[in-house]
Formats: sequence, C-alpha cells, structure tokens
Amino acid sequence: MTAAQDGGLMALVVQIAPIVAIFILFYFLMIRPQQKRMKAHQALIAGVKRGDEVVLSNGMVGKVTRVEDAEAMVEISQGVNVRVVKAMIAEVRNRTAIAANDKG
Repeated sequence: MTAAQDGGLMALVVQIAPIVAIFILFYFLMIRPQQKRMKAHQALIAGVKRGDEVVLSNGMVGKVTRVEDAEAMVEISQGVNVRVVKAMIAEVRNRTAIAANDKG
C-alpha cells in the first residue's frame, strides 16, 4: 500500500515540476530584466537636470529648461517650451557638462 502512495506522490511531483520550471524561466527571462530596465529608467529620470538634451517618448528632441517633481519644461524649438511628464522622457542624450572655458 505504501508503494502505491509513493508512486502517487512521485507522479504528482513529475506533473508539477514543469509548471514550476516555467515560472522560474519566466522570472529570469522576462520579469527580472524588465525590473532592471525600469530601475535604470527611474534613475535616468531622477537625474534629469536643467540643460540636458532629452528625447521624449514621441520622438521629439529638446533641451530641459526647468525641472519639477513630476514634470519638466522642455524647449523643443527656440522660444517654444512644452511641459512634459518626466516619465515620458525616453533618453538623455547630452548631460550638462562643465563648459570648455570653465575648466581649470
């Protein structure tokens, strides 16, 4: 009788093991990389400052003129400023650096 119960337990483990393996595979191939990208994007957004050249998620390129908590003012053309949500900043191209004539 115990041999039948052991076989039943082993059959249950064999049936559940592939499902557990699929969840582990999903975690390492999909969930974990997405979390890394999200953390990197949040760090990028937190580091945006005045003078940075940014690319917005819709493809527009502009220069940051003012930064607030959740929004930034971006100059997309001379004299044309738009207020954007910081989460919509896709990329920071040129970070503000020390001007060439200010280097010591």
